Amino acid sequence: MRFTKSTGDFRAKVITGTCTVLMALDGAERARKGLLGFAFKRESLDGHQVGPKWLRSQKVFRSVVPDPKAERDPNDPQQPKRFSSWEHPIQSFLWSDYTAEPGRRYRFTIVPMYGRPGALEPRRGIEIEVETEKEFDQGHGVWFNRGAIASQAFAREFKNVGPEPRKNPDPTDARTKWLSRGLLEACLSFIDKTPAGGGLRVAAYEFTYAPFILALKSALLRGVDVRIVYHDTTEGGTRTGANERAIADAGMPERHNGKQVLFKRTKPKIPHNKFMVRLAGGTKPVAVWTGSTNFTPSGFLGQTNVGHALMADAATDEAAAAQIERTAEQFLEYWKLLKDDPDREAARARVMELTPHPPAVIRANSIARVFSPRPRSELLKWYGQRIDDAAGSVMFTAAFGVSKELVPPLVADRDFLRFILMEKPPTEQLGAEFKKDRDLVIAYGAVLGETWEFVDGEPRKRKRIQEFELDKWFLMEEHFRPKNEGHVFFVHTKFLLIDPLSNDPLICSGSANFSSNSLLENDENMLLIRGDTRVADIYMTEFDRIFRHFYFRDVANQIEQKGGEAKGAFLAEDDSWTDSYFKPGVLKTRRREMFFADPALTWVAKASVRPAAVPAERAKPAAAKKPAAKKPAAAKTPAGKKGKQPAAKKPAAKRKPKRGGR
Repeated sequence: MRFTKSTGDFRAKVITGTCTVLMALDGAERARKGLLGFAFKRESLDGHQVGPKWLRSQKVFRSVVPDPKAERDPNDPQQPKRFSSWEHPIQSFLWSDYTAEPGRRYRFTIVPMYGRPGALEPRRGIEIEVETEKEFDQGHGVWFNRGAIASQAFAREFKNVGPEPRKNPDPTDARTKWLSRGLLEACLSFIDKTPAGGGLRVAAYEFTYAPFILALKSALLRGVDVRIVYHDTTEGGTRTGANERAIADAGMPERHNGKQVLFKRTKPKIPHNKFMVRLAGGTKPVAVWTGSTNFTPSGFLGQTNVGHALMADAATDEAAAAQIERTAEQFLEYWKLLKDDPDREAARARVMELTPHPPAVIRANSIARVFSPRPRSELLKWYGQRIDDAAGSVMFTAAFGVSKELVPPLVADRDFLRFILMEKPPTEQLGAEFKKDRDLVIAYGAVLGETWEFVDGEPRKRKRIQEFELDKWFLMEEHFRPKNEGHVFFVHTKFLLIDPLSNDPLICSGSANFSSNSLLENDENMLLIRGDTRVADIYMTEFDRIFRHFYFRDVANQIEQKGGEAKGAFLAEDDSWTDSYFKPGVLKTRRREMFFADPALTWVAKASVRPAAVPAERAKPAAAKKPAAKKPAAAKTPAGKKGKQPAAKKPAAKRKPKRGGR
């Protein structure tokens, strides 16, 4: 939901997600003189919270509070004092409230503050009434976990003590709920609300969280037809048997009432799916759960993840309901393919029948699906073209780095901002490429006071910054997930947003990393959603939340690493802070302008005039039928050709993903 209002010299655009309310501000040049920041007040309009509340400020005026960490909370002397934006205003033209609740109505008052520190003078503010998105509405449910596990809020609320038991945290534990932020509850609800006589088809890569497995077992025992394809972790390489141990510990039966329940996926190294399909009456596919979240404690409670559910409800119109039904049907057909554990070539051929290469412009207000493995990685070119087509902004998460195919459109000299959120800093070589365009902005997983150590141009491990300046004001942080456990610690989402602030956004979200290995070798799924501004707003506000969380840390750490002093705790005591928001061409100015750009300008205009070409990927499934052509009789195939055919297949058969690739 998007709300805009102007009062006097200022205007505000408010975009709501489910738990996040993003407030973008703009002002006249004359209003900058003497401006010391903005105070933000929130008031509940439906009675779920008592009284109005001034939002907190994380920075203070040094002349008023010289040592903020020494100040104690009068209600809890063990905690640092919380400062109000009424006394220490927000010095930014972009601010968000991360403590809102889904499906609620609020009134925000945004007050420009003048005067001097300690004697502020409020001027006429903007009052704007908004409503947050419901977690599930109009056929889509979207849930992001807290994700920012290196968190001052977690340190304050829970003294850095994670939920217990550590291996399988209790879903009812307050710490579990805080970290999950509704993601775990929604996933378990998808299972629990499947009635007896219905069905569930599950495709799982990492499958170790006991409460999730036990929920499936409970559904099975109450009469739900549950069948699970899961990654065989017992053989080859560094496989640990983790999935099998978790299944055994939960007592999930291999067969039930004469039907097979468990199906091993053994052929690909990385059968990377994490989806469920709900069947009405045990046969009709009606709903899908997908996204980036592995069914593990770290998936639900640690690294940043999203769960995305599709099912028709009373608010879903007929056309959208048909889209969802078709999506569920395709996911079921894909699941049926996986349960037979096909080899790579057979899987590729069937995947291309189910989800051929999409056109440059998918149909308006539609959902397209893309499954893997595919015979070629042409889809990377498709994603790159959509980045190039963008008219307003691009927001992209890259847990395992950025593929070379996507670098040119990301670094091209274009007149809009592109944001990349990564697990680690880019390699030195890629970082040099990214610096070619100032409109490309990067944030990556970071802990306050730690930097990445590079070896041979690659970020290898984190190390502590000695005498880190911000330790004087910020709480020390521990982490729910131990260091070096698993491949991804901070950012695990896999989504790409093209013009999310426009009237016709494109959202690409699923299990698939944007890489060749992901397309060519893995079992994967991706949703391509066009034109759904509700879904775009949820993804965009959550992207902004995580991006800004880590961007602040990156900047502070880099300043300290280079010998500077990250004075992040103090506000400017005059209006000089506004300069970076009105200097032509710089990031903060471009970002302020981005939120007030014409929403009618979208990626579709440029994509619509691209040449209509049938990608080589389409022709590949036909090639997979060659073995059938030589079956009738050896006499019909010349001896020379017969010898050449097996040789022609060797390169494809020998191609393997890189160790640990995604």
